[in-house]
Amino acid sequence: MGRYWQLYAIMLVPVCYFLLFKYVPMLGNILAFRRFKPLTGPYGVSWAQPPLRYFQQFMGQEGFWQAFRNTLIISVENLAVNFPFPIIFAVLFNELTSVKARRFIQTVSYMPRFISTVVVISILSQMLSPSTGAVNRLLSQVLGLPRIYYLNEPAFFRPLYILTDMWQYTGWTAIIYLSAIAGIEKDLYEAAYMDGASRFQQIFYITIPSILPTIMVMLILNIGNLMSLGYEKVLLMQTPTNMAASDIIDTYVYRLSLGASTPQYSLGTAVGLFNGTIGLVLVTGANRIARRLTGSGIY
Repeated sequence: MGRYWQLYAIMLVPVCYFLLFKYVPMLGNILAFRRFKPLTGPYGVSWAQPPLRYFQQFMGQEGFWQAFRNTLIISVENLAVNFPFPIIFAVLFNELTSVKARRFIQTVSYMPRFISTVVVISILSQMLSPSTGAVNRLLSQVLGLPRIYYLNEPAFFRPLYILTDMWQYTGWTAIIYLSAIAGIEKDLYEAAYMDGASRFQQIFYITIPSILPTIMVMLILNIGNLMSLGYEKVLLMQTPTNMAASDIIDTYVYRLSLGASTPQYSLGTAVGLFNGTIGLVLVTGANRIARRLTGSGIY
């Protein structure tokens, strides 16, 4: 530590961040087992009777299971589409030889990551507007389809969520895979070229296997976050008419804890703890499977 104290000093900032904003708040999970009243302390006034009272309460509500199903369906579909897409994008981008094309595509693909989610959904709402939206104008004038407000339709909620995620995060996520590709020894490609391997064969037998550890780590982390979609984007896209498809666990907890006229903090904490436990099981199971199949994992 004396020799590398500068590195430890730099590391102190993220360590403090995780301790303060990730680990310390875990103590609040005790509210899932205690009765909470405002202005009586952060850890409740007494133990709930029975101890699993709040878990039994939300598991008996149809609204929770609808939110659970929606969360699972959206997460799995989003993972199936938006996990392989950045890998394909990174591999194809790596094959570009034109410097101008690389710079242009880098700028176009990375910039959406820096746009606020509020702005992204506002743009989406304007584009899909039944009166002035470009999408409805094009579909009605070219194909003769009736104008509808797609954000209000439950059937279109999941595709729109996935497509906006793809547009906003593909280029940014691809940076990780491009970094892994940059670390591949050039001698491997030269040897494959001398042996007569095509570009496709080089990708299939050199690039993909070389970045497989990175792919597996990213897959494990994504699986661990399956039940945590984040409520900001969903709330912005949510309308009373698409609630059947858009209500997820995070928005359900938000309504219970903050959105209700009588907030139920203990009940909301119980739902959040249940959700986090599922995430822990998923990431642990995915890590074990990945280590058995590929020898790579996050721990």
